[in-house]
Amino acid sequence: MTSQLSATAQDTGHRARTTHADGRGGPPRRTSHRPARRLAGGLGTALLGLGTLLFVLPFLFTVVTSLRTAADVARSPLGIPHSFTLKNFSDAFSQIHYGPSTLNTLLITGLSCVCITVLGALAGYPLARITAGWSTAVYRLFILGTSIPVFVVVAPLYLLMRDMNLLDTYAGVVLIYTAINLPLAVFFYTSFIRSVPADLEEAAALDGCGAFRTFFVVILPLLRPVTSTLLTFVALQIWNDLLVPLVFLQDPGKRTVMVNAYSFIDPHTVQPTTLFPAALLGVLPLLVIFVFFQRQVVAGMSAGAVKS
Repeated sequence: MTSQLSATAQDTGHRARTTHADGRGGPPRRTSHRPARRLAGGLGTALLGLGTLLFVLPFLFTVVTSLRTAADVARSPLGIPHSFTLKNFSDAFSQIHYGPSTLNTLLITGLSCVCITVLGALAGYPLARITAGWSTAVYRLFILGTSIPVFVVVAPLYLLMRDMNLLDTYAGVVLIYTAINLPLAVFFYTSFIRSVPADLEEAAALDGCGAFRTFFVVILPLLRPVTSTLLTFVALQIWNDLLVPLVFLQDPGKRTVMVNAYSFIDPHTVQPTTLFPAALLGVLPLLVIFVFFQRQVVAGMSAGAVKS
């Protein structure tokens, strides 16, 4: 009797496994998506590597060419380098007056960034909180200013700076950069402050804070993320700009490092072993600053992205 029951159970289990294997009964078979996911992940990694390579290759080519001799570059511009030298950097360092021009650029960039952030924050706060019709009109006027190219207003600005005796002065260049980038700053700060709950200001008002104290005590500390993002764009634009210093600073001793670096460009011939080292020296201070402050910049941009 026991053997018959055992045989019956084995036969039942066999039929159940057979039915499940044939697909005629039991739970549906699970299909694996792992190969598709692996393929998608591999394709994404390949595209990311290709994009990184396309971004890094021009920079590597510039660095390698800067270290080659002029004869080596003339013999094979895109070939494998055979000789290296640091003389190109030393020559560029002296020819572009690297020390004074870098200090000029740091001074102009620093003062412009301070003016842009302070004025942009002070203008963005009331534009974000006041709902009157004139506030919306002023905000749209600022937004319209972001679409005006700088070369369109170069002639009026030149006449204005001349009449104000601000030509060939650092103050004139800082004012121009502030006016050009202020619409962008107002857009950044207004959009960010609108996402800040008004309950914080109401609580500060109950504690006896006025509008200015509320701004400096409550709102200003919250603007760190958007300020980091804004300064990233503004500093890069001002540091790499050629038009404004070239037009409004006639004294060679007041020129910025990028203007002096690209003065090696000749309309007829371009010498890479002279131009490339000068260009690398021009961006070196900004690169060093971002390397040391990359955590603060990335943290600020990430916080600004997820604020709303």
